[in-house]
Amino acid sequence: MLKTLLIAVVVVILGILAFAATRSDSFSVQRSTTIRAPADKVFALINDFHRWGEWSPWEKLDPALQRTFSGPAAGPGTVYEWTGNSKVGAGRMEVLKADPAAKVEIKLDFIKPFEGHNIAEFTLTPKGDSTEVLWVMRGPAPFITKLMGVFVSMDTMIGKDFEAGLNNMKAVAEK
Repeated sequence: MLKTLLIAVVVVILGILAFAATRSDSFSVQRSTTIRAPADKVFALINDFHRWGEWSPWEKLDPALQRTFSGPAAGPGTVYEWTGNSKVGAGRMEVLKADPAAKVEIKLDFIKPFEGHNIAEFTLTPKGDSTEVLWVMRGPAPFITKLMGVFVSMDTMIGKDFEAGLNNMKAVAEK
């Protein structure tokens, strides 16, 4: 009986590992909202890392968060590095491209709690007196990410944070 149970457990574990191996080699999470503000006002909140404290959902998770800014004040080449508690970890962001009032592309490197190298894009589309904001993060899915995805998707893990961030951004921009 014990031997049969042990074999069943091993088969289940191997099945989960095999299923994880078949999952996509990349992931993408996206959320959008419409903000009653001109695109240039929204763009300024994204393109300048000094302004992220006003809306980023992760900024308030660690009151002792250590931040370092380097490069230009905003736009391509500007860098934001952080180190914090287990809720925010450590990492680095760099603006790669910035098309005024239209798009910001950011290289996002997580160091802790898990290493990850992703791209975040904010696309701004004017809609009358409002701006539609699309926030997308995409990146590779190494095996550990695929395995975690068997139980909880990246969309589930960070989608709610994107929604909170966009709601915060909306509140700031619509003041």
